[in-house]
Amino acid sequence: MAALPDAYRQPLDRAREHSLEWLASLPTRQVRPQRTADQVAEHFSIPLPAGPTDPAAVVDELAGFAEPGLMAMPSGRFYGWVIGGTLPAALASDWLVSAWDQNTALRYASPATAAIEQAAGDWILDLLGLPATADVGFTTGGTVANFVGLAAGRKAVLDTVGWDLDTNGLAGGPPVTVLVGQERHASVDLALRYLGLGAPTAVASDDQGRLITSALTDALASVDGPVIVCLQVGNLHSGAFDPLAETIRVAHEHGAWVHVDGAFGLWAAASPRYRSTLDGIDRADSWATDAHKTLNVPYDCGIAIVAKPSVLRSTFGIHTDYLIHDDARGPGDPWEKVPELSRRARGVPVWAALRSLGRSGTVALVERLVDTAAELAAGLSRVPGIEVLNDVVFTQVCLAFGPDDLTRRVTEQLIADGSVWMSGSHWQGRDILRISVSNWSTDADDIATSIEAVRHAFEVASST
Repeated sequence: MAALPDAYRQPLDRAREHSLEWLASLPTRQVRPQRTADQVAEHFSIPLPAGPTDPAAVVDELAGFAEPGLMAMPSGRFYGWVIGGTLPAALASDWLVSAWDQNTALRYASPATAAIEQAAGDWILDLLGLPATADVGFTTGGTVANFVGLAAGRKAVLDTVGWDLDTNGLAGGPPVTVLVGQERHASVDLALRYLGLGAPTAVASDDQGRLITSALTDALASVDGPVIVCLQVGNLHSGAFDPLAETIRVAHEHGAWVHVDGAFGLWAAASPRYRSTLDGIDRADSWATDAHKTLNVPYDCGIAIVAKPSVLRSTFGIHTDYLIHDDARGPGDPWEKVPELSRRARGVPVWAALRSLGRSGTVALVERLVDTAAELAAGLSRVPGIEVLNDVVFTQVCLAFGPDDLTRRVTEQLIADGSVWMSGSHWQGRDILRISVSNWSTDADDIATSIEAVRHAFEVASST
């Protein structure tokens, strides 16, 4: 056993060197991948070797063959979808999580990681102004965080009408109506499908994608039976927030469970600049966010928050003879808050990110992302022919370049150029180029490069 560290030393050293080389390339490399998945697969899809290979050589081969097929998602010039970068402390702590190799299920079995995740959860509740007594679970991502909140809501509203979901399942029970904004994210529909609740009922939204309170009031008045209302903090296209105080009040008056999908926008609650816009958010019943977006921690880290721990733990907890459980009146075991028994300690990088940022740094991170989006929008709007379609209230910018076919050509040209990455979409009846500002490292040079890249792509596309 004395030689065990030596077995790891050389492959870890090689992984460190390759990682630093990758990170050093981000400021100057093209964002788009240089090889397709089929081209990369030619190197990896080989017969399984008959015998062992030196671990350090395996790391070298892996890094060398993979590198041309990697998109520079951690680059400050990547604005696709809503994908953040990784803060240094979060990345380094994630390496420790793999080295520690802890199954973060039971407080008894892994006291350290359970305690770290508990502390991270407490900090999140404090930063976001959510109830200090709420339970926090760390999921694979934003979709499963939505799943957790909606699963707790499903159980709570069925309990209210006397239906025993655990014993009877859904078949034969009262239908659960789920009301969502017209412009909710598709992950909400996906979570509802996982839960067997079927398609939600859409409620009208305004031209920025905000749910209209009067439309929700009318929809609730027509519902007979258990109901869940899903609100949104951070519209995928405009970044806008639903009017929380009014909609939560109306929903609770009708006995609804209120879930808030805040995949990237929930972190706005940490900023004094935006706190009044999110007034009333603490009165919802559950919340979901994805820490890889605005908070910039490594992948595999959604955050699910439920106001009533008893509801969450009764939804996901199990009790068996061979597991040593924590006191139910205490913080609870990590596996009682997510749909997994075995998992990595994904909350550890969240703790490290927040510890390195502190309160002021977290606020600065959120506000800098928003300011960057505003700078990009302002710079691009000064280019004749480029139209900013949304009110830039958070980290999202939507652009059009005249007719849809020209907008599509601009998007294709921009991606082919590769100096920046922005994704196309369709919003408010128009094809658009969408910018999601999510990376902590995006700086003034990146902003200038990005504006010039879009201007150049527009010029080239207009001439073809």
